[in-house]
Amino acid sequence: MTDTNWAGNVRWSARDRHRPTSVDEVRRLVAGADRVRAVGTGHSFNRLGDTAGTQITLAGLPPTVALDPDRRTVTVAAGVRYGDLATALHHQGYALRNLASLPHISVAGSVATATHGSGPANGNLATAVAALELVSADGDLLTVDRTDPRFAGLVVNLGALGVVTRLTLDVVPTFAVRQFVRLGLPRAALDEALDAAYSVSVFTGWRSDRFDQVWIKQDVDQAPPPADWLDTVAADTPRHPVPGMSPEHCTAQLGEAGPWHERLPHFRLGFTPSSGDELQSEWHVARTDAAAALAALDPVAGRIAAVLQVCELRTVAADELWLSPNFRRDTLAVHFTWVGDPVAVAPVLAEVEQRLAAFAPRPHWGKLFERDPAPAYPRHGDFRALLREFDPDGKFRTPEMDVYFPRD
Repeated sequence: MTDTNWAGNVRWSARDRHRPTSVDEVRRLVAGADRVRAVGTGHSFNRLGDTAGTQITLAGLPPTVALDPDRRTVTVAAGVRYGDLATALHHQGYALRNLASLPHISVAGSVATATHGSGPANGNLATAVAALELVSADGDLLTVDRTDPRFAGLVVNLGALGVVTRLTLDVVPTFAVRQFVRLGLPRAALDEALDAAYSVSVFTGWRSDRFDQVWIKQDVDQAPPPADWLDTVAADTPRHPVPGMSPEHCTAQLGEAGPWHERLPHFRLGFTPSSGDELQSEWHVARTDAAAALAALDPVAGRIAAVLQVCELRTVAADELWLSPNFRRDTLAVHFTWVGDPVAVAPVLAEVEQRLAAFAPRPHWGKLFERDPAPAYPRHGDFRALLREFDPDGKFRTPEMDVYFPRD
């Protein structure tokens, strides 16, 4: 276990750290702790998951992947990485509907923070959850599914209701995808571009009146983009989202067809995508507010560009999960990968939040933000009730949880 998160901007505060190898061991650790938190692959950028008590990584649990073809589900151990799950599923003829840009992230950690991929008809990764198993504050093992009226509040749980040990996810038949990269998208064509394929990502450095790159991930039965597609030009060599970086670690482009799990992410499982010397923030606004929200940031484009590696724009479909940034609204996710300098980034981050405030932005729970997110989440109060029910003594609480979900 490392003593920092992946990016290195958070040093864990835990007084003791454990890598259990069985669910029973997790139960004993949780039951015996006064404060405890589980950590996944460490790809969060804030202290929401930090604790001064016991820290548990689930990476040591047996990496089970149990497919149920009759129910079209797969049950997977919490610490399994999405890339490993996807590879196992594909070999058995199945797929997940969506994947995030990184296949290196753990299933439980991604679900707990509503991490997502892209596509106007694709929900975030948590929307695939059909059931989950978790260790409660007293060490009991609970299983909940969609028949439980609390289920929509339990899925995106921020690790605050218990330690999730297994999840059951919906699956679909495996499918093939091909990826094209287009350059120089006019701002006015953004909405049309985002609807153009199964999954689309638009990248900008906030240095031009056009978007730099559009990554189009389309079903192989869809016709390739025509030569003059939306007044862009086709990339004739593979690209990395961040200008100047080698595309060696990126998934195959130039229209080369391949299985879903080798195209929907931006990066290949077998490679480390970057050094981690970065910070990240992301806010979700209603899809209908996309143009206005981006226009609100234009006056500070220069300040953004000065501390930015790249900004990515993606769509995510609406869902019913209480703490999902996509709760009951189709969204545009505005993601910033900043340089790894917290002092330089902080004032720009604050300015971005202030300028997006009129659009009820919902932050990604695992990234950097400063404003109180409560007003943007209509079921915030209901989740606080779940905290009282599942963790009355605050065993899973952290200082940041106390800020965003104050105790009664």
